[in-house]
Amino acid sequence: MTGGQPHLGVIMDPISSIHPEKDTTLLLLRAAQRLGFRLSYFEINDIFAKNNGVWGWARPLRVFEGREHYYEFGGDPEPLLLTGLSVLLMRKDPPVDLEFGYVTLLLELAERSGLWIVNSPKALLNTNEKLAILAFPDLAPPTLASRSIPQLLEFIDTHGRAVLKPLDGMGGSRIFVTSADDLNRHVIVETLTGEGSRLIMAQRYIPEISEGDKRILLIHGDPIPFALARIPAAGESRGNLARGGKPQGVPLTDRDREICAIVGPHLARQGLAFVGLDVIGNYLTEINVTSPTCAQELEAAYHLDIGGQIMGRILESIKMQSSTGSDDRTRRWP
Repeated sequence: MTGGQPHLGVIMDPISSIHPEKDTTLLLLRAAQRLGFRLSYFEINDIFAKNNGVWGWARPLRVFEGREHYYEFGGDPEPLLLTGLSVLLMRKDPPVDLEFGYVTLLLELAERSGLWIVNSPKALLNTNEKLAILAFPDLAPPTLASRSIPQLLEFIDTHGRAVLKPLDGMGGSRIFVTSADDLNRHVIVETLTGEGSRLIMAQRYIPEISEGDKRILLIHGDPIPFALARIPAAGESRGNLARGGKPQGVPLTDRDREICAIVGPHLARQGLAFVGLDVIGNYLTEINVTSPTCAQELEAAYHLDIGGQIMGRILESIKMQSSTGSDDRTRRWP
């Protein structure tokens, strides 16, 4: 901390293009500012390595309530050594492409030098949001990850109806529901796999999607006690809010809590402290680690303070570290 004030950095998509009424990163920044954090803003292209350090072109940032004037920069970008931050939020949306990977590798170097990063860059590199469920086969629906066109067609035939999705998408992009009697199933598989050159995922269709695709938020392995069920619009099979899904708050079920109890501690141990689980019916379908969303909707529905809970715990840890004067920069969530 500089002069006793904690300093938070954030890497995110251009703040000018977000939807302030529902953006979770903005919610976190507002909570941090209320708690006294000084804010510095980066986009992914601002990060660079020089000599033995990882730097970024930092812009001082202030955030505000409301939908119109919700942010302002306090000056021009200036180079900042990232280890000078108290904590860095890595909140860049997918796709997890080569540039995302390269920057995450640089952030891993900064993490080794003592910077606390939420979520851990090493864990981000090791966790594909679609494939991560394969580590929990008892919680997931029947799933196939393959680029083989015959194998994918056989999966569809076996289960009658299936969801096909690319491994690098978000917000319901390029997700297809197809069936054994769908005349377009061949072309769907051929298109998604690039004629058998790209790995994709197929999952057995879960009819309970009509009741909503639930987003469950975990904070260092512990679930928020309510989920946001995203109910597909008429004529849609996708519940994503970006595709017209209707948000509806629901309390966690016993099955939801069972899933969280198994998955949450595993993710927390890897440094994935803020995670969004997607659950349809009784099945875990995705594990969102890059930039989990839906916190604003849950706060509004249940008068929660998710942003304050996350940033408060981070601040508590920073203060504990500062008071001990320890040279060990390893951070622990209280």
